[in-house]
Amino acid sequence: MTGTAPRYDLPETDAFTRPYWDAAADGRLLIRRCRAPGCGVAHHYPREFCPRCWGEDVVWEEASGRATLYTWSVVHRNDLPPFDGRVPYTAAVVDLAEGPRMMTEVVDCPEAELRIGMALRVHFRTEGEDGPAVAVFRAADR
Repeated sequence: MTGTAPRYDLPETDAFTRPYWDAAADGRLLIRRCRAPGCGVAHHYPREFCPRCWGEDVVWEEASGRATLYTWSVVHRNDLPPFDGRVPYTAAVVDLAEGPRMMTEVVDCPEAELRIGMALRVHFRTEGEDGPAVAVFRAADR
């Protein structure tokens, strides 16, 4: 058997999510916002409908890139490639300034410095030459 191991960490791009991945490649984080009267909820992960009111008048919006750390877990063991080469890494959930929660990774921050509520800023990691840019977060003061 030749070739490289399957990648379980790379998202698939389709026509609906193309704007998200194109923006990420440009260093911009997009979220979705409902435009239904009386709703206006921002959400992430991108969906074609509003998860609050089920409205379909939902548009892309550029997020500020600011977030706060809601929770995290430092992963010390993961047998799937390429995660096995990254351990330890910090899997996290962050609260975006616009409201939605987002699953992500906190990078370039020692475990001892992690604090619930700490200010974070989005950055983008690109896997390989042709891989998509994936949103990760760093401490805002770095």
